[in-house]
Amino acid sequence: MNPPEPFYVCGPTASGKSSLALQLAREKDGEIVNADAFQLYRGIDTISAAPREFEKSTAAHHLYGVLEPSETCDAQRFVDLARPVIDEIIARGKTPIVTGGSGLYLKFLTHGPSPVPPSEGNLRRELEVLTHEEIIQRLQALDPEEAAQINLTNRRYVSRSLEICLLSGCKASTLRKNWQHVSDARTASLQGLVIQRPRAILHQRIAERCTAMLEGNAIEEVRALRSQLSITCAKAIGVPQILAFLDGQLSHAECLQKIVEATRQYAKRQETWFRRESWLTPCPMT
Repeated sequence: MNPPEPFYVCGPTASGKSSLALQLAREKDGEIVNADAFQLYRGIDTISAAPREFEKSTAAHHLYGVLEPSETCDAQRFVDLARPVIDEIIARGKTPIVTGGSGLYLKFLTHGPSPVPPSEGNLRRELEVLTHEEIIQRLQALDPEEAAQINLTNRRYVSRSLEICLLSGCKASTLRKNWQHVSDARTASLQGLVIQRPRAILHQRIAERCTAMLEGNAIEEVRALRSQLSITCAKAIGVPQILAFLDGQLSHAECLQKIVEATRQYAKRQETWFRRESWLTPCPMT
């Protein structure tokens, strides 16, 4: 018998991922693995909408509240935390139900990091002093295939492609093709759902969640941790707005409004991200 494969439950914030993950954990004899960047942190359960205790009692939950608010985290550290947990669940014959809305964290887990090198400040500044025509000519000389594929009128695209060539010592077009082959092979083995809700209903759910958050323990969580928050943890939606409220810069109503607005914007970005993940099966919900 083949070992169970992880099953992914994705979607925008407030779409109902936790409830669906619980249902699937019961159906698939599974255990839930967190893939939300902020639910990794302890002490901000209300702000991050972490599963409640009664939910955790119905199925095993992993990687919730495992980091101190003072710790930083990124996609690679998340993978380093998640991979041993997932492997251990599979070794016991259980199905990992990986759920969250942090697209980059999920991408690193399912496909690994891209081989394309990150930007480098000194090189970026060197390219900025060149004319648009000069960077096009340099790219065409180093990687004519890449130059033929991208929009040469967009300086940012041209500069980034040239930067990749110079930093990696390889053609950007070759790196992209090789990565696409690897990505396609990994995609073939993946299975998961992405929750989709009508925009009006999602906005209503967001408003209800944000209201409950602010009327709950969120303000006290931020008050207690404000001197301990890492750069990563401080980015959780609700934290900057509540800090402004505590400092007298926002009224309670203004704080709520800004949290709702920020959450809607984040949900829109999540929807855009997950539309690109063609391996995820749409799961329409009303």
